[in-house]
Amino acid sequence: MVTQEQAHVQLFPRDRWFTAIFNDEPRYTEIYADITTPVEFSDDVVTMIDLDLDVIKRRDGNVFIDDEDEFAEHQVQYGYPANVIATARETCDWLVQAVSTDEPFLTVYKTYLDKVR
Repeated sequence: MVTQEQAHVQLFPRDRWFTAIFNDEPRYTEIYADITTPVEFSDDVVTMIDLDLDVIKRRDGNVFIDDEDEFAEHQVQYGYPANVIATARETCDWLVQAVSTDEPFLTVYKTYLDKVR
């Protein structure tokens, strides 16, 4: 279990290959997006498989991909199918741009942070 000191909200989009955490200040990581299999919802559980790749946007605006080495290692270790590898990579490449230019990554999440502060 991870305990966060600052307010944060998490996005679990339907039919997409990522989840995202939006952190309040003073955390230096503003957005932390995990590339995952599409989320499955049940009554009280959210399930997905983390595919290692992460897109991180720091508070200074710097965006980068993390854990590409783990993604490469796990492709072999766990035998990821070609379509999983391709979709994970496409989603990651899209997120690198989207976290700086598209909603909900610009302002929408801030309204939810306001509610949990």
